[in-house]
Amino acid sequence: MNIHILEQGPRTGEIRFAAAEWGEGRALWCGPPVQPGEVWEAEWELPGLFMSWIDIVPAPGGAFGLRTEGDTVILTGMLENFEEDGTGYLRLGRDLIMFECLGEPMALGGFVELRTREARLYPVNL
Repeated sequence: MNIHILEQGPRTGEIRFAAAEWGEGRALWCGPPVQPGEVWEAEWELPGLFMSWIDIVPAPGGAFGLRTEGDTVILTGMLENFEEDGTGYLRLGRDLIMFECLGEPMALGGFVELRTREARLYPVNL
């Protein structure tokens, strides 16, 4: 995902960024120091364990998106797959974001909102 650095966040290593047409978010940056105005190709890491129907819920509207509400980052995308071990895949445009999940299965191919308080971004070509 191409991100445009907007500013440093209040926590050490945190950045606020814009992601093309998807919106704005915040995450811990796990790469070299960055400055506002820089553009990077980055990939997501969503640490922690998510609960379907609690942290991941159906999203109305069927559109990709990225936003923050308070200290929560909300990714809206298409639920691509769930593996038997609980690994899930969320499609946000051309990007596929992997996460770990417990709970009742959800319909694949539908749009969902995934809510997290901790997200990490890594530069793709580090």
